[in-house]
Amino acid sequence: MAKVSKQPKINPLKQLIDSNFLFKGLEEQLLAEYLSIDSLKVEKLFSNRPVYTAFLADEYLDVLYVIVDEGLVIIRSAPLDRIIAITYPGDCFGMRSLPFSHGLASRAFPSLVEAYKTTHVIKIPLENIQKIYENSDQFRQRYAKLFELREKFQYHLLNCSTYPPQAVAALLRGLIYQERELGNQPDSHGRYRFDLPVDVIARACQLNQRTVEQVLKGMQQENLIEAVKDSEVSGDLIQVIDPEALKEVYSATRDKVSWWPLR
Repeated sequence: MAKVSKQPKINPLKQLIDSNFLFKGLEEQLLAEYLSIDSLKVEKLFSNRPVYTAFLADEYLDVLYVIVDEGLVIIRSAPLDRIIAITYPGDCFGMRSLPFSHGLASRAFPSLVEAYKTTHVIKIPLENIQKIYENSDQFRQRYAKLFELREKFQYHLLNCSTYPPQAVAALLRGLIYQERELGNQPDSHGRYRFDLPVDVIARACQLNQRTVEQVLKGMQQENLIEAVKDSEVSGDLIQVIDPEALKEVYSATRDKVSWWPLR
């Protein structure tokens, strides 16, 4: 009977250093002092499943979630069921619900954190994160940057009016800024690619799905974005091919976008 070849076991510590904003480029030997392989729990989050509720009074997490593969994690605010954060691979979530550093001051209305699509994460215990934070200046700066990016993403959403082209452009600009600062994008051609279902856009921009579809169609006709046809990935990929021209739509006021309403 032939032996079944075993797949090489992935080193989660190396995954963090190779692919995550917080840990990228840090020395493996340094991290190994604070993160044992046994302390890192690799977990699969299934699509459309709640992970936890953020910002509950006097309730905190005991782990930081690091997205290492696939994944689209959202935060939905309770009052309006509006998406207020979108997290992709290379980023983290849960830091605003950890009882130390800026997490102690990050208070908001209860918000559901949900894996919108199947997501692979590494869960890092709170005590380990605190030790790295205390002993690495670079890590502290990056950790603070994550909080800054959350605030700036919500700022972009606040700037999206009820005018549909501006609303969708504001979301795209927020994601462009976020992923650029994290070092995840753009590609060598200066283009940005996002796994962004119509439903997610609608909930983030407070528009109905039909309107979002029309806006995206108009943006494609104006060569601002294009749909990505790739058999190996989902059909929700949007590629921004002209980020600079997108700024004009983002800053437009009502009746200032010539192609809207779409005819």
